[in-house]
Amino acid sequence: MRKGRLLAALFLLVLAAIGGHFVYGWYGPGPLDQPTTLVVPDGSTLASIADLLETEGAIGSASDFRNHARVFGRGARVKAGEFGLPAHASESQIFAILQSGKPLRRMVTIPEGMPSIMVYDRLMAQPLLTGKIDVPPEGSVLPDSYDFERGESRATVLKRMQDAMTTTVAELWAARAPNLPVTTPEQAVTLASIVEKETGKPEERNLVAGLYENRLRQGMLLQADPTIIYPITRGKPLGRRIRQSEIQAVNDYNTYTRVGLPVGPITNPGRASIEAVLHPADTKALYMVADGTGGHVFADTLEQHNENVARWFAIRKARGDL
Repeated sequence: MRKGRLLAALFLLVLAAIGGHFVYGWYGPGPLDQPTTLVVPDGSTLASIADLLETEGAIGSASDFRNHARVFGRGARVKAGEFGLPAHASESQIFAILQSGKPLRRMVTIPEGMPSIMVYDRLMAQPLLTGKIDVPPEGSVLPDSYDFERGESRATVLKRMQDAMTTTVAELWAARAPNLPVTTPEQAVTLASIVEKETGKPEERNLVAGLYENRLRQGMLLQADPTIIYPITRGKPLGRRIRQSEIQAVNDYNTYTRVGLPVGPITNPGRASIEAVLHPADTKALYMVADGTGGHVFADTLEQHNENVARWFAIRKARGDL
């Protein structure tokens, strides 16, 4: 009788040990030495995911993981996507990440003033995106940082960028100042693209916008150098000085020979430049010239402007630029 009780107790201990091992295999630390990423393709099964985890060294045994998941996971489904797995993640942690965690998201940044041809180049160069796109219309993309998932289509990411521009322009246009010389959202984006290219100093944007809007009201040529360059390079850097023949060229963009705005934007302006156009500085300025520090000197009259130009040429001569 006593022997039977001992055997029963021993049997229970063995069962407890087996059960404890089974539970520990689910909740205990895993073999990953360092954090890693795991890509789960669409249509993956529990068996294929287990095999993938074993191959990546995230678990010790694919068959054990399947058995554990059937018991503890209660048939829950896992997601497709790219997931981050921490070092020594337990099978339980891994399953929770694949079941309810958020897939990793990557970032692509479009700086303010990046022309559409370069937006195209940047998206096409991103190896984690799929599919092809055309060069988007100039001025249709809002410069910003955008997240995406591995395997997402370039067309989908580009649409988010364009939807962001559409929403932003509509919002800013609705709150615009009164009596502006730009009469449509499209004109506002076109002028903002010039402002974006003309100054790299945020504090100058409203003043540059005010200057160009003064010129528009008076029917003066805008004479914005970036509008000369755009038809030549489609927004990419020219890499040399502008030629006299290019200044005199007659086309839909060159504001040295064309009164009013160009036919369309010359880059993708950021939110701040659009806001500057829709809320320009209250200024009488009609002229500006570089000041040698990355900014500009502004003038209300041609006489003042000529004096500023003379100072700028003196600076360039002292630098050895002339």
